[in-house]
Amino acid sequence: MFDAKMIPGYKKVHNKFKLNNIHYDYDSLQEVAYSFVKEGCSHEKEFGMFLLDWLDSNTYVNVKTSGSTGSPKIIKLNKQAMVRSAIETGDFFKLMPSDSSLLCLSSQYIAGKMMIVRALILGLQLDLIKPTSRPLDVLNKSYDFIPMVPIQLQNSLDQLHHVKKIIVGGAKVSFSLIQKLQSISPLIYETYGMSETITHIAVKKLNHNKSSKQQFTFFTLPNVAISQDERGCLVIDAPHLKVNSLVTNDLVKIYSENSFELLGRIDNVINSGGIKIFPEQIEKQLSRHIDTDFFITSRKNQALGEEIILLIEGDQRDLSKNLFENLKKFEIPKRVLFIHTFFRLSSGKIDRIRNRLTIL
Repeated sequence: MFDAKMIPGYKKVHNKFKLNNIHYDYDSLQEVAYSFVKEGCSHEKEFGMFLLDWLDSNTYVNVKTSGSTGSPKIIKLNKQAMVRSAIETGDFFKLMPSDSSLLCLSSQYIAGKMMIVRALILGLQLDLIKPTSRPLDVLNKSYDFIPMVPIQLQNSLDQLHHVKKIIVGGAKVSFSLIQKLQSISPLIYETYGMSETITHIAVKKLNHNKSSKQQFTFFTLPNVAISQDERGCLVIDAPHLKVNSLVTNDLVKIYSENSFELLGRIDNVINSGGIKIFPEQIEKQLSRHIDTDFFITSRKNQALGEEIILLIEGDQRDLSKNLFENLKKFEIPKRVLFIHTFFRLSSGKIDRIRNRLTIL
């Protein structure tokens, strides 16, 4: 664990850091970055462009948000705060210099950028590959730590024994996938965070839990304080990350000063017959029976105000007879509709707004 007085500056490159098995110092990284930008393929260009941003004279980097709640925007993140985030992740997951890691995410977004910063600051040996939905298919190597998105995790189940620790974010992890992880040896954590918080400020353990409740509970990293606003949405304070009273649109149930359950986004709340309905809570139940992408939305209903609609990706087919068995009467969708291919955001998340427009 780093002593507060010994936290390195953002210009420091750990002497154990390696990229694709080659050690680079601060100066030689400049050459690598230029080479990637000039001659690399798309994912190498993205990697090189972030390196150039990290190595320039500015104290901040520009980061594009994912656009989950609206149009993507550019925000400025303090480089030294990014260093602090990297160190806290390293402390929490007990990452050590020379530990191996794989970057199979896009360097265009914060999750990929922070994996690069962790490698530089913590002295990880980082392999860079093209982001695909099956990142472990072409690799014959074991890793200590890998960040993934759910589709990558789903498609890598047979190879996960080659990894010690995995964090997964960017989209929710389905109940059916969580069930499959229970017999998997590596420790797997779902993360909660956003670009503004410099990736995750909380994690929940998805497998090897002592109780099923732990699968739904996020625990904050050190030095993060949480509270709720009058709407019941999460408010985050993490001064060391330059995050002060950040108000989110995430409805939560707070269990303690460092733990909470994510109920859903306030933007998605449906008012049907005067009852507030949380789509994500219904989706959690339905994910036991649906093995493809889907989500709960609504459209206008003269009697109810809004009626609940279940949208499923793919061609129309028969569904489980027990699909709605765990739902309350007012939670049961009035319609089940199929869309051949969902619209998605550039981050890969389902575009709820655009898909909803197709059924109005």
